[in-house]
Amino acid sequence: MTIRLLLADDQELVRSALCALLELQSDFEVVASVGRGDEVVDAAMAHRADVALLDIEMPGVDGLAAAGALSTQYPDCRVIMLTTFGRAGYLRRAMGAGAVGFVVKDAPPEVLADAIRRVMQGERVVDQALAALALAAGDSPLTARERDVLAVARSGASVAEIAAKLFISQGTVRNYLSTAIAKTAARNRMDALRIADERGWL
Repeated sequence: MTIRLLLADDQELVRSALCALLELQSDFEVVASVGRGDEVVDAAMAHRADVALLDIEMPGVDGLAAAGALSTQYPDCRVIMLTTFGRAGYLRRAMGAGAVGFVVKDAPPEVLADAIRRVMQGERVVDQALAALALAAGDSPLTARERDVLAVARSGASVAEIAAKLFISQGTVRNYLSTAIAKTAARNRMDALRIADERGWL
């Protein structure tokens, strides 16, 4: 049986290299390749993909949101997150979004090929070291609004700019930043942002 694959990554060189590697396998066929997260569902449905390999950071919508949309709109397509970011928080969010596999991009090609075949057999495939990290890290302590505030702060936005962007008061922004700093045991908001990023909470 030929396994029909969809690749989604915003870096064309990465997509091309992956396509070439995967098509060396006699039982794989890359039927679609997209560079935006908001193109994933339409491409998967149009080309009847069996497995979608999704990067996390993409324009349009990110890979986590694309995984969630696929699991709702085209559940016949199994999702493997293929990412540079081997972070415990990303793993938890990916599995919550319906992904059945999580492979880091520096894994050997045979590991990815094996993961694709195993998810087609109904298995979940996750790097063991990353799974252990996810269990140790626990769930994100941040609320959705605290994540929103930190995400906007990433650009260096002032409290006033964050408030305007999120349509909340400056006092509310300060409160969210303060609680996010406390929950991450950070020194300041940029440190809180770094910690949340490293743990995949944003």
